[in-house]
Amino acid sequence: MITLTWRKSVKLHAVVVSVKAERLLSSSLLLLNTEAMAEVELLSTPHDIEISDVTCDSFRISWEMAHEDASRVTHYFIDLSRKQGSEDNRFKHRDVPTKLVTKAGPLPMAVRGHWFLSPRTEYCVAVQTAIRQPDGDYQVSEWSQVVEFCTGDYAMEHLQQLLDKAQAAAGRLLRFSVFYRNQSPEYFHYVRSECGGAMLPSLKDNSGSHGSPINGKLRGVFLSCNTEFDTGLPPKDSPYGPLRFQISADRLLTTSTNLYFADFYCMYTAYHYVVLVLAPAGSEGDSFCNSRLPRLDLSSNPFLTYTPGDVPVFCHGSDVILEVLYTEPLLLEHGILAQISGRHQLMSLSTANAKKDPSCKVCNISVGR
Repeated sequence: MITLTWRKSVKLHAVVVSVKAERLLSSSLLLLNTEAMAEVELLSTPHDIEISDVTCDSFRISWEMAHEDASRVTHYFIDLSRKQGSEDNRFKHRDVPTKLVTKAGPLPMAVRGHWFLSPRTEYCVAVQTAIRQPDGDYQVSEWSQVVEFCTGDYAMEHLQQLLDKAQAAAGRLLRFSVFYRNQSPEYFHYVRSECGGAMLPSLKDNSGSHGSPINGKLRGVFLSCNTEFDTGLPPKDSPYGPLRFQISADRLLTTSTNLYFADFYCMYTAYHYVVLVLAPAGSEGDSFCNSRLPRLDLSSNPFLTYTPGDVPVFCHGSDVILEVLYTEPLLLEHGILAQISGRHQLMSLSTANAKKDPSCKVCNISVGR
């Protein structure tokens, strides 16, 4: 009887001890989980985002975070999008993988090739730090503040790529003798009455390649020089107006004139445009172009050449439409003004603020449009 009671007592005591042990273990696990969650929640939010070394297709990014996070963070998440007008940029939920996940490393970090960045485009960017867990999930910080920046123009290396493509499309050289400019009667009346008879340089619009350094920055007077195959004369038609100003080529093309390549583009058509800049040596326009555009040899290039002599020879590329931007004022008295014999209804040929075809394989390069 006593033995049985003792055994029951021992069993009961063992059960009580076991229950207490389980409760203690559960409490310990709960405490560990709570501490782990607290540790993750303490991952600081990146701040003081800095964008530097911005080009047309790359940038460097850095930020500040708590000192103790530097040794724990294993990955960076970066979210980038075009700025949508005045609307706030909306990022994905914090638990959804972002557009770029990269292993943590020294800052600033170079970002290039992860997106097809376009030149002269406003972007919004935010960053998030993360710790990769053994199960593959990420414990993440909050998103940083959104920072805005704008990509740059084509650099010289990108323009050289465009130039190489343009050279392949230029065709054989044909002779010409005059530069010309078509406009409306109202335009030439304004030049006479308000500008002292001088066609003044105006700011280049945003037509053509978005990344061309001259868009919206360089002033000039646009001229043409293309001729018809059968006559060797300027075409009879024009999309710009019925009046044509013509000036002898030797007034603008001399040994003291510098020639620069500025753009190569098309407008969803089979024919292509090449934009050239003519600037007298030492002029303000020449100084602008010298560090931004590839300079061409006037005596040997596939677009526009000048061979001096007793009878100077001027030639233009036959398979591209040349748009020549002359950076100085042009006096009407230095040329002639006359009505064209054809029509001026070819508005499809007008390049005013024309957008480049981003799908054309002939005139696009890989760094943007």
